[in-house]
Amino acid sequence: MQRRSKARQAGISFFGLIFVLAVLAGVGVLVAQAIPTMLEFQAIVKAMDKAKDAGSPQDVRNAFQRSATVDDITSITGKDLEITRANDRNVVKVAYDKQIHMFGPAYLLLKYAHQTK
Repeated sequence: MQRRSKARQAGISFFGLIFVLAVLAGVGVLVAQAIPTMLEFQAIVKAMDKAKDAGSPQDVRNAFQRSATVDDITSITGKDLEITRANDRNVVKVAYDKQIHMFGPAYLLLKYAHQTK
């Protein structure tokens, strides 16, 4: 009498599938909340690069604030910019934090910093 071995089933169980989908959904929600902050940071960098050649530090702040109004930048204002002179050029620096609430007492902290060249 020959015995045939049963083929093992391969794949994922229903509960495994639910767990994987729940993890992917959680990561997707965090990414969906982080992307707008990254897009805002790119707008900040663009506005800083435009404003750095405006002249005096007050002119740089005003030029940045005009760009911030157009691009809907709400995380920082012209007052938050640190402006110094190096080699007869303005160097504009900014650093700020953005918190994204995950669940309960947990937050995702994103730290953004940029310096013009």
